[in-house]
This record gives sequence, structure tokens and C-alpha cells, in this order.
Amino acid sequence: MTTALPTPRRAVWIGGAWRDTPDGYDIDDPATGAVIGRAGAATLDDAADAVRAARAAFDDGVWSGISGRERSRVLLRVAALIRDRAEQFAEAESVDVGKPLTFARMIDVPTAADQFEYFASLAQHLDGAVRETPLPAFAYTRREPHGVVAAISPFNFPLILSSSKLAPALAAGNTVVHKPAPQTPLTAQLLAEVFADAGLPAGAYNLVTGPGPDLGDALIRDPGVDAIAFTGSSAVGRQVARTAGELLKPMAAELGGNGANLLFADADLDAAIGTVINAFVFNTGQFCMAGPRLLVERPVYDTVLGILAGAVGGVPLGDPADEGTVIGPLISAAQRDRVDGVVQDAVAAGGRVVAGGKRIDLDGGYYYAPTVLADLPSDAAAVQEEIFGPVLTVQPFDSEDEAVALANGTAYGLAAGLQTGDISRAHRVAARLRAGIVWVNGWGLLDPAVPFGGVGASGWGRESGPEALTSFTRTKSVTIALAGDAR
Repeated sequence: MTTALPTPRRAVWIGGAWRDTPDGYDIDDPATGAVIGRAGAATLDDAADAVRAARAAFDDGVWSGISGRERSRVLLRVAALIRDRAEQFAEAESVDVGKPLTFARMIDVPTAADQFEYFASLAQHLDGAVRETPLPAFAYTRREPHGVVAAISPFNFPLILSSSKLAPALAAGNTVVHKPAPQTPLTAQLLAEVFADAGLPAGAYNLVTGPGPDLGDALIRDPGVDAIAFTGSSAVGRQVARTAGELLKPMAAELGGNGANLLFADADLDAAIGTVINAFVFNTGQFCMAGPRLLVERPVYDTVLGILAGAVGGVPLGDPADEGTVIGPLISAAQRDRVDGVVQDAVAAGGRVVAGGKRIDLDGGYYYAPTVLADLPSDAAAVQEEIFGPVLTVQPFDSEDEAVALANGTAYGLAAGLQTGDISRAHRVAARLRAGIVWVNGWGLLDPAVPFGGVGASGWGRESGPEALTSFTRTKSVTIALAGDAR
């Protein structure tokens, strides 16, 4: 690894300043299991103070009251500073998550900067509309920020999935209290510094870190919080949604996924197999928009299994700091054990291991071999549930209708893909897939301008694109009676 590992602060960021916490918790490097430092364990009082700071900043208008063009300038400076400190962010993201440093450099850091640039442009165009009515009045709409947003982000893409909330929330004029996943605080702490250096007013961004559910629940329940943006598992999302519903707070939720990848016999097999492998091993499978379910048209089913059996074991796995590494460790020993348990249960239920299926002992890290499972029925747990690891289940199909039925046969609906050489089929099948985003002849193609989000157990609301601003604004109508008419 690098000679000087990034280390966490044992502090929280409230009202534009670091505040040391009396307690902390260990952060480890998933590639070695070694503790790299202690992060700040925020108290419930810290959380309440963070909300008060965000509330004061919003009510004072130091951020919400300035023009969209002024907010845009600050967000552009944020993007520029992320790019200036790209290597620092990449190393922190790699050590925090265990993801390959090359990917953090090429994907995570540029994407975060792109998000702030994109929403900086939209900050200048939060326009309402004049509405023509038969009333003797002038009617128009305004798009206004909610106020204080509690942004809760997950461990798998800490920088990207924080920025995808923070950028549109701030662009719209909201202030934010951010709670990242307890395992991965490093890039959020760097963002706090970048926001301050870019000129974001004190209190517009606040950061609290800590383990356990109490901190997040306190933020959601705080009467000073007006809206919630959450990314995490479907199980936790349901709990958050229950609380938000009870309190009548608007919420956007991007939850779990279990995406199906449909491979038709007319696809370019060489290209398709590369896409299939990338779809389930990227970020060590810890990707809610991964493609862990492969559905293959029967004429090429055995051929595809044979290619996967020979190819998957050759995907470079190892030290995230090595430039050639494609698969790093899982986030924790507990997650590695969970993935292994799912695989072993699948084998006990009659599944066949085509490739992988075992832990890998390497430098004390939390590694698991990329795994391909066949011969599982559609109701098997490995097919129906989100595994969140480098595991692929493969099933055959005989018709387009059967493929669509299998693809739509789980509770999730976040991402899906199809590999085909028939453009008519591409449009036809994409329209029938129950997913928030569909990739054709590729996987994981994302851009800040392209919205994504789920249906069903995968949540609601959209991140990225102008659609994301819907989650962070509300519409107000203003109707002004014309002179001479008192109605």
C-alpha cells in the first residue's frame, strides 16, 4: 500500500469547525484488516448541534438566500478542489473501501467532481413557470429548497453516493447534515475541508460520524430536519421510511438491487462476456446496480458457462494499491462471511459452482474469489436476494417472454441489462424490464446527467440528472389577483 495511509479524524464537522469527540471507533483497511485510526463517534448532542447549525445557516439565508449563480460559483470551486486533491481523495477512498486505487482514480474521484460541476450548472436554472388560467389573476410557480436535509450515504461508494446527494441538495439551496457509513468516513472528512476552502458558508454542510443506528435515527427524527436522502439496504430503508412517513417528511431512497443481465444468442459473445464479468465483479460486487443474475438464451447457455469457467479466475484480484488489480477485498470480515454463507447455502440447495466459491487468504484482508453458480431454481435465495459480493448466478431461458419474466421475478427493480445484436429487441425488452435504468450492450454506464433509481424494494426517487432536484425542492404556487378584481 502507500507509505502513509490516510487516517481518519476523531472529530465531527459542525458549524464550519472541527469538534473533537470524547469517544471514537476503529477504522480498518479491508485489504489487511489492520486498524488505520479512530474516527469520531458523534453523540446524540453532536447530532442535535449539527441540525441546529444547518437550521441556522438555512434560516439566516447565507446559502438559501443567495442567487443560484452565486451557489454555482461555490460548487464549481468544490469541483476544482476535488480535482486538485484527486490523489488524496483516491487514496482515502481506496483504503476506506478496499477498492482498487486505479478505479478510485479513474471513476470515483472524477465522478464526484463531475457531479458538483453538473449541479452547479443546474443551480442557475431552478426556474418556476407562469401558468395560464381563466382566473382574473397572474399565476406562477416557484421551486424552493426544503430546508435542512439529512443525507445518509453507504459504504460501497462513499464519495460518489455522498456527492450525488450533497451536490443537488446544495445546488437547490438546502443546508445539509451528512452521516456517512461508519466504516467509510475518510472522503467525507476531506469533503468538509473542501467545502470550507471553496467558501461554503459555515453550517451549510455538517458531518457526523459514528457506528450504530441511533445516530441516523436521531437525525431523521429531529424536528429541525425537513427532508431525508438515504442510500442503503432495503431492510434499513424500510425502517427509515417508516419513521419518515410517521413524521410526514419527504424522503428519497435508493435501496438494494439484484439486477438481471439478459444475454441473447445473437449478442457478440466476446463483448458480452466481458460485460457480464464487469457487471458482477466491479467494486467486488458491492454495487447496488451490479448484475449478479445472468440469464442466457439456451442455445449459447453451455458455451457461456464454459467461457465463464475459464475466464473468471483470471480476473486480477489482490492489493488495491497495485495498478493491475480489478477485484479488491470486501468491506469487512462480516460481509465476507455473509457472502460465503450464501454460496455454501446455494451449493447445499443443489447449486453447482462453475468458478470460485471460496475465501482467499491474502495479507489478512477480506477477500473472496469471484464465483459463478449454475443449476439454481428461480426461488433460490442466491437468486432472489441481494448478495452484495462477487457472485453470479446463471440461468437459461428459451424465449423473450421467459427472459423478461425471470428478470422481473424478484422484489428489486434498480438496474437491468441486455446483450443483443437486434436493435428492435433492445428497445422492446428494455421497455418491459422493471428497473430504474437499463443498459444495452454494456453495464454501469453512468453520468451525472443520467438519472438512476429504483422501483419496488429498490426504493423511489432519482439521483443524478435534473430529476434529482425534485427530491431537494418543493413547488410553491403564487396567484396574484389582477387590479380591479377582489376575488
